[in-house]
Amino acid sequence: MRTSSILAAVMVAGLPATAWAQAAGMDLAFDTAILQGLDKVSARVVNIEVPVGTPVHFGALEIIARACKKRRPEDQPESAAFLDIWELRPNFPATGLFRGWMFASSPALSAMEHPVYDIWVLDCRNGKSR
Repeated sequence: MRTSSILAAVMVAGLPATAWAQAAGMDLAFDTAILQGLDKVSARVVNIEVPVGTPVHFGALEIIARACKKRRPEDQPESAAFLDIWELRPNFPATGLFRGWMFASSPALSAMEHPVYDIWVLDCRNGKSR
């Protein structure tokens, strides 16, 4: 079953967000989300390692990975991360930009909308990559 079909079925069923990854057959949990970020103003693209539960900053964004899951190696490859993304601006309260699952194979399926930044999931890993 394709990820978009699974995601649509989960959304229609009204299951909680934690059930999304389970419905997609992703039962391997990892402790680090590997994201890629684009600063549209400077055209800078960077890989961002986000340990689960630890805030990481990219430009004016604060990113917190709540979970990072992958399918088993014998299944079709897929990585997904449950992310909270906030915009931090001086003299303003933090603004929530995104909260939900992002899938590596379908970045546009659940994308963060922002005029300056794009963030998408690449992979999930245990520990720091080398």
